[in-house]
Amino acid sequence: MVKRGIQTSLLILISFLLLSCKTGIRKEQRVLVYTKNGEGYVHDNIENNVKAMKELGDENGFIVDVSDSPESFTEENLTKYSCIVFANTNNDVFDTDEQKVAFMRYIQAGGGFVGIHSACGTERNWPWFIRLVGGTFVVHAAYQEFAVNIIDHNHPSTRDLPDRWIREDECYFVKQMNPAIHVLITHDLSTIEDDRKDSFPDLFGNDFPGAWYHEFEGGRSWYTSYGHNPDDYDDPLFRGHLLGGIIYAIGENRELDYAKATATTPW
Repeated sequence: MVKRGIQTSLLILISFLLLSCKTGIRKEQRVLVYTKNGEGYVHDNIENNVKAMKELGDENGFIVDVSDSPESFTEENLTKYSCIVFANTNNDVFDTDEQKVAFMRYIQAGGGFVGIHSACGTERNWPWFIRLVGGTFVVHAAYQEFAVNIIDHNHPSTRDLPDRWIREDECYFVKQMNPAIHVLITHDLSTIEDDRKDSFPDLFGNDFPGAWYHEFEGGRSWYTSYGHNPDDYDDPLFRGHLLGGIIYAIGENRELDYAKATATTPW
């Protein structure tokens, strides 16, 4: 019985080590999934989003905490987390400048950020947050099926996606784009039908960025505009896309270094 117990323990350890090598995520890392929505439209996909995050955590060895309270944003609390996920947040999601500064300092200390779908519509009047996400929401096409093109497969969030990925979603457009972003996926606007199409931004011709990443003020930021449909969060391809974003945001998971955090006001 003792020998069998040792063998079982070794198998568990080997399985975990293999998983860690595959994802880069080490056991007991914590991810905060934030779901706060301010006044305005609230997506009906948040429950599905949270469920997917928890299951990804169970499958990949990281712990998921969920909060819809801006009171979670204190320096003491945020030091527990390797990544903070804004899961379909929208509009104003902080109550005080102190909460905003705590989030800024977390990123500046080397923290990771993941934004999903309407996260780009969060804190639309806060320039720092807009730069962190990579842009701020301006309009979307009618919900429909359309094609997206993977333009960079050399990233954990796109590595397993087809070159051309058919989505049923809202085609998001953002403004105030951070020029430092590295675009991963673009909407193929030639596959979009909408009476307002002539008014949509045409900065990139028939393409518009749909997912990207960048390093920002010492931290790492990853954003995807996809995920409007609650069923997306049961799709293995989409879940792999999200997991890859978390892997990137966590990075090498070095200790947060608050000596590098300089923010004292949100502005």
